[in-house]
Amino acid sequence: MLRAAGFRIDVIYPADDPHTAILSKDRERVRLIKPDAEPLPQGMPAFQPESVLTKARAPPGQGRAGMLYRDLIPGRLGGRYIASHITIPGGGPVADWVHYHRVALQMIFVRRGWVRVVYENQGAPFVMNEGDLVLQPPEIRHRVLESSAGLEVIEIGAPALHETFADHAMALPGGERPERVYSGQRFLRHVAAETPWTPFSGVEAQETAMTLATAGLCDVRTIRPGVAGTIEFPPHDGELRFGFVLDGSASLNGNPVEATDAFVIRPGEPWTLSGMSADFRLLHVTTARLDAAT
Repeated sequence: MLRAAGFRIDVIYPADDPHTAILSKDRERVRLIKPDAEPLPQGMPAFQPESVLTKARAPPGQGRAGMLYRDLIPGRLGGRYIASHITIPGGGPVADWVHYHRVALQMIFVRRGWVRVVYENQGAPFVMNEGDLVLQPPEIRHRVLESSAGLEVIEIGAPALHETFADHAMALPGGERPERVYSGQRFLRHVAAETPWTPFSGVEAQETAMTLATAGLCDVRTIRPGVAGTIEFPPHDGELRFGFVLDGSASLNGNPVEATDAFVIRPGEPWTLSGMSADFRLLHVTTARLDAAT
């Protein structure tokens, strides 16, 4: 009703299940809050490690801009991280606007379909296809323009609860400055079709330049079966160790996992993948300790 009356969204959060929004029209300003709204954290929430296995059965919920969100880390590791499986069933133009986020980390990976996006200082709009990834540095302005029907992406961010700010004054892309640094990070566009598969602990992986783009904060790769039938991962001394099964099936520490299952391994614990099907693909994400990195 307010938007029909000419109000526009200035701030909304959280993206996966909005409970707070600020709208404005001329000099009028309206704040909408659901009764059970979770307050924004003061600073970065303390990391609370746990092991998580999220099966594909969980239904998605309505998020912002007509997108459907499925929560992949329900406990949010103390509010430190959020991971979402996002879908746009219908495709076509997306009801998005130029916006940005105050985050320590945010990345998008395409599982299915394609999406056309545009980013501040990164040239003309471009299409992300299956297997492609972008790092969205803190406060970079961006916009989702259109997508294929059935688009699926994986989004990971920290902290879990953060605001989406509209920038009504900015027209994207706003000139090319690909070398620009945003709070110590550089924009990264990873194109799967241009990336070779290389050996990784007996299997194969498509590596990304995420470690360089985030100054060591995050590492991302896609894994598929290789010569070895089993891959044993050593303990991780950072924070997040996240996996999302893109396709196929395998056994995670003896537990079956299949397409669109997600898991988190507690820091300091080794883990094993075995029985990988020929079409098995895994998105594998790790982070350093955010407090030390930031």
